[in-house]
This record gives sequence, structure tokens and C-alpha cells, in this order.
Amino acid sequence: MVTVELTRFRVASRRAEELLAARPAMLRDFEADRVGFLDARLVQLPDDEWVDIVFWRSPEDLAASRAKGGNLPYIQAFFELIDELVSSEEGKMLDGRI
Repeated sequence: MVTVELTRFRVASRRAEELLAARPAMLRDFEADRVGFLDARLVQLPDDEWVDIVFWRSPEDLAASRAKGGNLPYIQAFFELIDELVSSEEGKMLDGRI
């Protein structure tokens, strides 16, 4: 069963384009370094909030990724654009599709 990570955060409007520009390199670092990383979707919400929906093969893969934090340059660069972490949750994909 696929594990889903839902991370809600804030980024100042003036930095939104910078966030989007940093995203592809961050995802390449994830693909190269994070075992069990399957896919990710970024959703822009009102009031400078975003939700990052990340799909993992297992809860253990998600936990290992969290332990690594911003260990690679492009992952760290993306994280540094985040002004505030609002919430981070873990769930299970029940319909098996990503």
C-alpha cells in the first residue's frame, strides 16, 4: 500500500516563482537519493499556502527520507524557500493509484 505524505507550508507571494523554479532540481535530488520515492504533486492554495503531496512505497521509506532532511543542495535550496511549516501528516493511499 502506498504511503502519502501531506505537507502544508507557507511561502511569501514574492517567492512563489522562485519556489516553482527550484522544484524540478529538488525532485531530481529526491529521485536520486530517496529510496521508495514514487511521485510528488505541489498544490498552491490561497493565502500563500501550499500542499506538497508526496507518494512513498512504504512508511519506512518516508521515515528514512525525513531523517535525511535537506541533505542535498537542491533539496536544501527548496526547503529554504519555505517561510513556515503549517502541518505534516502521513496517510495511506487506499485506491492504489498515484
